[in-house]
Amino acid sequence: MINQHSENLLNSQQENAPGENYIFNWFDWFCLWYPPGWLILFNRHWQHYHTDPDGWNWLEYGLFLIPGGFYLALLSRWLRLGFRSPRKEVGEFDPKYQQAFGKEVLGPILKYYFRGELQQVENLPSTGPLIVAMNHAGMCFPWDFLTLAYLLSEAKGWVVQPIANPALFEHPWVIWWLPPQWSQVLGGVRAELDHFEGAMASPTSLTNDQGKILLYAPEGIRGPLKGWRSRYQLEKFDVSFIQLSDRYHIPILPVVCIGSEFLHPWAVNFTKLQRLVKLPFLPLSPLMFALLLFPSMGVWAMRTRLRYFISPLQPAGLDNHSKKGRAAAYQQAQQLRQKLQLQINQFLGKS
Repeated sequence: MINQHSENLLNSQQENAPGENYIFNWFDWFCLWYPPGWLILFNRHWQHYHTDPDGWNWLEYGLFLIPGGFYLALLSRWLRLGFRSPRKEVGEFDPKYQQAFGKEVLGPILKYYFRGELQQVENLPSTGPLIVAMNHAGMCFPWDFLTLAYLLSEAKGWVVQPIANPALFEHPWVIWWLPPQWSQVLGGVRAELDHFEGAMASPTSLTNDQGKILLYAPEGIRGPLKGWRSRYQLEKFDVSFIQLSDRYHIPILPVVCIGSEFLHPWAVNFTKLQRLVKLPFLPLSPLMFALLLFPSMGVWAMRTRLRYFISPLQPAGLDNHSKKGRAAAYQQAQQLRQKLQLQINQFLGKS
């Protein structure tokens, strides 16, 4: 789904990126095909463009690849840092690094592994601002979000910022797994009202003046939480995206993802343990036995085919004196949910 416009945009932004472009070598290809190595790819790419003295080193990367070795790597890094956690540096969204990460890391993963593709692209508008509303599932690292953001960037040259659960920014597991402020630098926006509104209201730094493109899951955390038994059954939609669309006059672009439920199949949420470790969800499935031996696989997911069906744009109201109340916003959100559920059922019937 690469067109000439997006390729030129990527090339021009890469010319301004710090240092030389990241080039896959034999070790990177090995990590791509060996699930415990995906976390190595993420960190090595970051270290290519950023100074990261608290990050993982080569000895620890090697330990990732053997059963139980991650625990030794974690101990090694903790001792090396003087019995403390990695520093929490201040990080701001960097569109250039987002483009570099997409082209140099996400691109190979999505091409050879998740096989993402956009359908009904004629429904894509020419520019933003937009709230892209998509069903979210998989009970794993948010690959359905990352894939759609990458495909929209390739198809339209957009820079997309996903709305993410706060745990993906500050949970201790994430702080040790990934570089400091990794999610923020890649464009993640905390799923909290003030951060959402701040992202909407802040001026864009993009030269093509495309406007804000925010990727939002109307189901919230209820989507991944529903588990395998309720796959492709949309949960109740939140109303915040309707209210913000109305407040800032930003249209909504509905998208249906087919294939995301197979990112972590046969999973159920283990609620008591999830609350104990303070994670948004904690799936229990046969794959968890591999995760116990290789904790670096926390960013991995099963191979699947991610297809995204673009629905017609829903324009926002332009009358400043007709702000929707919560009841009206709730009704509109649930109407959209019913519409997308019908589309999901139709797409699955054609599969």
